[in-house]
Amino acid sequence: MTHPTVQALLARSNRLGADPTTTNYAGGNTSAKGTADDPVTGRPVDLMWVKGSGGDLGTLTEPGLSVLRLDRLRALVDVYPGVEREDEMVAAFDYCAHGKGGAAPSIDTAMHGLVDADHVDHLHPDAGIAIATAADGEALTKEIFGDRVVWVSWRRPGFQLGLDIAAVKRANPQAVGVILGGHGITAWGATSEECEANSLDIIATATRYLDERGAAEPFGAVRPGYAPLPDAERRARAAALAPVVRGLASTDRRQVGHFTDSAAVLDFLAREKLEPLAALGTSCPDHFLRTKVRPLVLDLPPSAPLDEAIARLRELHAAYREDYRAYYERHATPDSPAMRGADPAIVLVPGVGMFSFGADKQTARVAGEFYVNAINVMRGAEAVSTYAPIPEAEKFRIEYWALEEAKLARRPKPKPLAGRVAFVTGAGSGIGRAIAVRLAAEGACVVVADRDAESAATVAAELGTTDVAVPVTADVTSADAVAAAVDAAALAFGGVDLVVNNAGLSISKPLLETTDADWDLQHDVMAKGSFLVARTAARAMIAQGMGGDVVYIASKNGVFAGPNNVAYGAAKADQAHQVRLLAAELGEHGIKVNGVNPDGVVRGSGIFAGGWGAQRAAVYGVPEEKLGEFYAQRTLLKREVLPEHVAAAVFVLTGGDLSHTTGLHVPVDAGVAAAFLR
Repeated sequence: MTHPTVQALLARSNRLGADPTTTNYAGGNTSAKGTADDPVTGRPVDLMWVKGSGGDLGTLTEPGLSVLRLDRLRALVDVYPGVEREDEMVAAFDYCAHGKGGAAPSIDTAMHGLVDADHVDHLHPDAGIAIATAADGEALTKEIFGDRVVWVSWRRPGFQLGLDIAAVKRANPQAVGVILGGHGITAWGATSEECEANSLDIIATATRYLDERGAAEPFGAVRPGYAPLPDAERRARAAALAPVVRGLASTDRRQVGHFTDSAAVLDFLAREKLEPLAALGTSCPDHFLRTKVRPLVLDLPPSAPLDEAIARLRELHAAYREDYRAYYERHATPDSPAMRGADPAIVLVPGVGMFSFGADKQTARVAGEFYVNAINVMRGAEAVSTYAPIPEAEKFRIEYWALEEAKLARRPKPKPLAGRVAFVTGAGSGIGRAIAVRLAAEGACVVVADRDAESAATVAAELGTTDVAVPVTADVTSADAVAAAVDAAALAFGGVDLVVNNAGLSISKPLLETTDADWDLQHDVMAKGSFLVARTAARAMIAQGMGGDVVYIASKNGVFAGPNNVAYGAAKADQAHQVRLLAAELGEHGIKVNGVNPDGVVRGSGIFAGGWGAQRAAVYGVPEEKLGEFYAQRTLLKREVLPEHVAAAVFVLTGGDLSHTTGLHVPVDAGVAAAFLR
């Protein structure tokens, strides 16, 4: 049974974490102190429950809490070796664990344990950080809060900061919290309700002051020619730029992208102070660990020709990498971790929006959210003072902190398709759905493309949140519809890496009964549709410069000559030769093109359920419900082919082990000798 103190702590944490004006994703921490029985002695013992390392307040559950013996935690004060060795205290937290200890303790554990209050909140509200990063933040804190909230000058999170805040509370018994210079706020209370009320009051008071006293245009005037482009034009420009920018941001390691064109972002990008403020970088450690010390800013107006903008982005990216390496070399010591990568995490394009990047979609999206927080912080600080983030050297100390390196090392090994963006046509049912499911399970972000919008949406929802999959409505016979769908992939994830041409349909008729319309329909969907998708996706892949995969779901019917099947078989043969032609052409760009030749997939197939099954059963003189068994019995392995078998072949071709294979057709037919490739 959950301890009542823990129940109250979790409820408070979830409320605070659910409000983006209160704290950012995975930022801040909360704690509560109380008494519980020691599992060994059965005697009461004083404990502290505190959010563990890497957790998120909004979704925090009991397993995400660290549980520590308060007497042992506070005894660390007596053995503290001083600020130069304060990192050693994090390892000592493990010896303060109660029972199994729960989640790994975070660096902020000392702040919560050493402060003499039963309940403590440490948060990163935009309004609070705005005061914390103002050049005269200490004077503003006094003016805004009187003696109820005390200023604490910047200090890197750790044991010494915990001691500092504890001393401030002892010296100021009337205080309910502190503003942490360059960082955020900490509040406390005798009860969970009082602590939460104090946190919210500090945030509301700071917000009210900024609203009432702040300058009307803290970022300066709108620069001539830098106003946001109209919606449709802006999104089209973003989709064209996204693959290029993603490729640049993936120079050191593959990244997934996220695009943001919110009003707050577009306004900042249009203003006079954009470049000087962006150059100062973010301040709160949670911000710059996600966004890097500063963004890359395109210094051209949105009216610049696209080719000129792309060329300038390439120049700026090269300069950014040189500057980042110089930043690393200025501050690195012999025991610093190796430089992790010199590419930007945030790219700002005036008139268009913000591109953010990360190892996966969630990380990319959260990086963008953090930079929006940073924009709000800069706006608030500039409205009442001058934005003055912590020094660059302090940013480096945190970015390349040994403790941060250890946290990164604890991350699970990425899945085989992590960082890849897959675009699957006909993914609303049958084989396409199975492929989408498998690719998502292997770590890919998936664009579920289908002409049936409802089916696409259903499958995307089954795969998870929009950080995993997005639906797009696409009629592959239309060049405009295909272009719009690939643009949607670029806006959702930054581009496309893995294309599966699966959309198809089947009409089984003898030659003399096959109409012109039958022929045109099957060739439009499969031959022309595959061509349109491959052409459009290849354009994005080439712009990214990261190679890629194109997989055609062809058929054994492209090789095997069966009766009453001329239109379908010819269209599949067309697809099969497209594989060879495109493998020859796209190899120079590192793009592999391969095919999968399934036998008839009866169970779970949208094609067979739509009438093709009845037609083929009639051709072979078997009941429709026995068609799958019939197909199985004519194979060498006597096994029925299912959608997941086709999906497995797609994964094998794209998962990394066949890195040198292109132009191949993989039979997934349980052994149809007449369809052997020669």
